[in-house]
Amino acid sequence: MATIEFQQIFKVYSNGYTALKNLSLDIKDGEFLVFVGPSGCGKSTALRMLAGLEEISGGKLLIGGEIVNDKTPQERNIAMVFQNYALYPHMTVRENMEFPLKMLKMPKAERQKRVIAAAEKLGLTNLLDNKPKQMSGGQRQRVAMGRAIVRNPSVFLMDEPLSNLDAKMRVQIRTEISQLQRNMGITMVYVTHDQVEAMTMGDRVAVMKGGELQQIAPPQELYDSPANTFVAAFIGSPAMNIFRSKLIKNEMGDLIINFGNQPLVIDPETINRYQQLENYLNQEILVGLRPEAFAYGDKISQGHNIEVDIETVESLGHEMIIYFHAGVDKIEVAENRDGGSEIGTNKEENPQDSSLLIARVATAQEILGKSKITLTVDTKKLYFFDQDGEAII
Repeated sequence: MATIEFQQIFKVYSNGYTALKNLSLDIKDGEFLVFVGPSGCGKSTALRMLAGLEEISGGKLLIGGEIVNDKTPQERNIAMVFQNYALYPHMTVRENMEFPLKMLKMPKAERQKRVIAAAEKLGLTNLLDNKPKQMSGGQRQRVAMGRAIVRNPSVFLMDEPLSNLDAKMRVQIRTEISQLQRNMGITMVYVTHDQVEAMTMGDRVAVMKGGELQQIAPPQELYDSPANTFVAAFIGSPAMNIFRSKLIKNEMGDLIINFGNQPLVIDPETINRYQQLENYLNQEILVGLRPEAFAYGDKISQGHNIEVDIETVESLGHEMIIYFHAGVDKIEVAENRDGGSEIGTNKEENPQDSSLLIARVATAQEILGKSKITLTVDTKKLYFFDQDGEAII
């Protein structure tokens, strides 16, 4: 086991492209850290630099307190599991798992002992004499993990290992990986583009965009307190609704925002949570509401209800996803290769979708597409950002 430190790490390719910019973070001994972000955000580059498969352009990388910038992958005592399994098709499970130990010239008795121990942990004992073609995708992924485990590495790296599996198998394997990591107490760094995987597996999650770290925190903290609109929109499914509004105070002294042309009274609890909010009085700000902040069928509450025009409804049995228009100036948050968030509307390109928002509510048979309904908004669940997309605190 080992700690990992990225100290102002840069990766610049010969053509001038900067894939990683000033990455600094510490990973604790025995921690499960997940890098997550869209394609091209730098997460796999960070993992490959940690593995020694990419040269470091600047900064220091430490494993167990030792600088490893110039060390080879073999010298780092790191095991890596790839997306494509990389199993030898002509070898049995036993032979695949034993192969890295042979390369280390380990005695046969010790090799067999480690293979059997790893197979027991992964439920592969009865498959040791099978070849990869005789196994399911989930079983092959376990073999790839077993081949890494037998080396007793100090750090375990996984690069989108579940991408080739179907949805049901992904859920099963991600649970097994989490249990395995906790049972072994090993430092694990995991890369994925799937925010559900990130939220359900990691002790902490590092959100990347444009080669830069946006926020690193435990999953629930990312969800509850996103650092900017990119993290807010990326974490959570369906994504957070983010729209332009203006913060004003009414004659009763209540702070309100405009939801289109409909006022919403901000709950006092929310105002206490955002201590700097009143500094933005009479200014335009960005407001976020997660789909679950809406409800249907609650008692009418003045200042907390909005009329909306339903575009379409998805019934999922236990809940409904409502796509609706409410006349708000919705924004889209896109990845910017220069590191910032591109914030804007899509009115010119697609005026029909410029104000299409999403609500997640309990199932109600009377909700139909192309109709008008009243939704209640829980203003304790409001999020606020400045015009640059940074969280107001």
